[in-house]
Amino acid sequence: MTALPLAFDAHGLIPVVVQDELTGEIRMVAFATLEAVQRTMATGQATFWSRSRRELWQKGLTSGNEIHVRRILVDCDADCLIYSGEPLGNSCHTGAPSCFFHVLDGSSLASAPASSQTALARLEVVLEARKSSTADASYTKSLYDKGTIAIGAKVAEEAAEFAQALVEESDARVVSEAADLLFHAMVGLRARGIGLRDVLAEVARREGTSGHAEKASRASLDCRKAP
Repeated sequence: MTALPLAFDAHGLIPVVVQDELTGEIRMVAFATLEAVQRTMATGQATFWSRSRRELWQKGLTSGNEIHVRRILVDCDADCLIYSGEPLGNSCHTGAPSCFFHVLDGSSLASAPASSQTALARLEVVLEARKSSTADASYTKSLYDKGTIAIGAKVAEEAAEFAQALVEESDARVVSEAADLLFHAMVGLRARGIGLRDVLAEVARREGTSGHAEKASRASLDCRKAP
């Protein structure tokens, strides 16, 4: 078995954090042996060591909730790993998307909303919840009620203000206008039922492709769609 430049503990184990490569969400934590890491590298499937059963196990082999590992990141001491990849389905044995659905609140644990680890994920949860609010109480609900044409006009307005701030205003104003634009763009996505992860997946798809090539491919697609 080929050695790896990793610092396994006295039991031959190394902790592994599983992270969604697109959203940054932490899905689970487990342990791996040298063989588990090597199998993960060879197959692209997240593989670990079960300390209770004392055997290798591949995530999703029976449940179907696989984790496709794209990269293995190593910390500064080489004694902890991140399996960065694409989770398919829920990652927690409880059926939750992530194992981390509690918040330490003083001396007790409180439930955290689903997908609430990152600022953008929390915003997406709030925007979805606003669909059931009253228009009088919620600015976001009033936007939903006006429909995508009005939301699109608002996005265009915010984009223009951001563009103007880039040219004429302070860094603080640029940040503020960028936040406004991002907020309204996410409202538009939720109005269409599109998840932020879909957008991040498209960003990842374009990684390594020049802007000129990407625009050319879209122009070619538009031409094929034209009547």
